[in-house]
Amino acid sequence: MASGAIEQRNQDATVYCGGLDEKVTEDLLWELMQNVGPVVHVHMPRDKVTGMHQCFGFVEFRSEEDADYAVKIMNMVRMYGKPLRVNKASQDRKTVDVGANLFIGNLAAEVDEKDLYDTFSAFGGITQPPKVMFDPDTGHTKGFGFVSFDSFEAADYAIECMNGAYLGGRPICVQYAYKKDSKGERHGSQAERLLAASNQQAVRFKAHTLFATGPGQIGTGMGAPPPPPSNTGAGQPQHQQQQYFPPPPPFGMQGSIPPPPPPPPPGYGHHQQYYAPPPPPPPPPAMGMYQPQQYGNAGPP
Repeated sequence: MASGAIEQRNQDATVYCGGLDEKVTEDLLWELMQNVGPVVHVHMPRDKVTGMHQCFGFVEFRSEEDADYAVKIMNMVRMYGKPLRVNKASQDRKTVDVGANLFIGNLAAEVDEKDLYDTFSAFGGITQPPKVMFDPDTGHTKGFGFVSFDSFEAADYAIECMNGAYLGGRPICVQYAYKKDSKGERHGSQAERLLAASNQQAVRFKAHTLFATGPGQIGTGMGAPPPPPSNTGAGQPQHQQQQYFPPPPPFGMQGSIPPPPPPPPPGYGHHQQYYAPPPPPPPPPAMGMYQPQQYGNAGPP
């Protein structure tokens, strides 16, 4: 029955929910995920002897978009004090720790795993839920945590953009964490990078830093787009638009003023006017336009 249900399940519309507390039931998980979108089926595998669930389950939604939205909203949400791990069931597989592990220091008291995930997941794929270290005696945070990426490119982006940035009202320290059982050696060494580059594992998320642009830099980081050109001369600079004058209309068009006659050549007297060709007919008058009188080439009598 279980294998048949898995085969008939829409894997692209199903999410994996890990880190469930023992008190979580199918009905409770259904009610929680119903806030994201219509739920088709909830399955929580149980132990055959004890009958207790194994702290994980699968939720199938009606559409793939609802499943993607559930990953963004419900991942690292706490139920009974434990953060949930929600990801796509089709992508649920064992990931290789490449060593791109970051130390996040100077955290405010109100910053939890959900805040770390929402902040650092924008830079790339996170292999395991972020951790915020707490004091077991007092229950208060120790002020630091850890985030593990699936590539060093994503970790480098996170360090470049988030080291010294404010989170929860305090500037945080972001750097590569120390290796376990090592004497002061941090992750991110050249040997780890070469090993990660040779590892041809699963598809990785592409990091983006759109929110890291400064004022006036939207998306591409190329600055604010230029203002649209005005109607008085598209494509011309403003100083050229103010000095531009349209050419006069050709002679003979309605509303145009004819050019003045050329001066007579030297040596010609006023008798030249009797042999001058008749002047061209004046253009038709236009309302509101000044029409000079025509005297020919010799000027007024």
